[in-house]
Amino acid sequence: MKRILLLINICLVMAISANAQCTLKNTAFTGGEVLSYNLYFNWQFIWVKAGTATMSISNSNYKGKPAYKASLVTRGSSKADKLFLLRDTLSCYTGQDLTPLYFRKGAREGKRYTVDEVWYNYSGGHTNLTQHFLNKDGKLLKTSKSFSECVVDMMSMFLRARNLTNDGWKKGSEIKFKLVDGDGYDQSRLLYHGKSTVKADDKKKYECLELSFMIIKDGKWKEICRLFVTDDANHVPVRLDMNLNFGTAKAYLTSMKGVK
Repeated sequence: MKRILLLINICLVMAISANAQCTLKNTAFTGGEVLSYNLYFNWQFIWVKAGTATMSISNSNYKGKPAYKASLVTRGSSKADKLFLLRDTLSCYTGQDLTPLYFRKGAREGKRYTVDEVWYNYSGGHTNLTQHFLNKDGKLLKTSKSFSECVVDMMSMFLRARNLTNDGWKKGSEIKFKLVDGDGYDQSRLLYHGKSTVKADDKKKYECLELSFMIIKDGKWKEICRLFVTDDANHVPVRLDMNLNFGTAKAYLTSMKGVK
């Protein structure tokens, strides 16, 4: 159970900008949008509802300037709580041009509680990060990094993902990017497989783009998640198939509110 939140967050990823300042025009969503999901875990060959996830976007301010605030809350079901306690909340701020500004993840997983935080600063044509990680022992680790390209956390990337265009994509097309957290980053990519029809938990069928989210592990690309997003201007994630170290999990869309 403890990796379900991380994987559903990562799987809500679609694209990034190569611009070091990370600006991107938002045409896909407005403040007030709420997406809800059911989470399922394969426990000894039986699919069990593991909990729920809710993603919300609101109009806000960051350091006195207009911004978007996005939050993702994941909760384990009462049945899943008996196996593993899951109480996690993620949030981020971006500019209205979708430039990442701040990220936080508070994760209570079993008896562990950790906090990731990232602050972004843009100067000299670089993306400069201040990263904090509060580990399970209560020790605060601080690091700083600078990149010549745009880098994103799992939440700000979700907002940027909503504005991608798949014009000219064909099977095998890929997007590579750096994904950061409180103490490091991962080399990642998305691989396009074509289009599929998917039935969600709202009982509706959606025409979707099918992609794999992959990371480099032991020098090779490994699929972490197969994701299905609506083939329209909103690119809403409808279904996520996640490969865990201890099994598999799935997430299905249950409702959409305030979608542009």
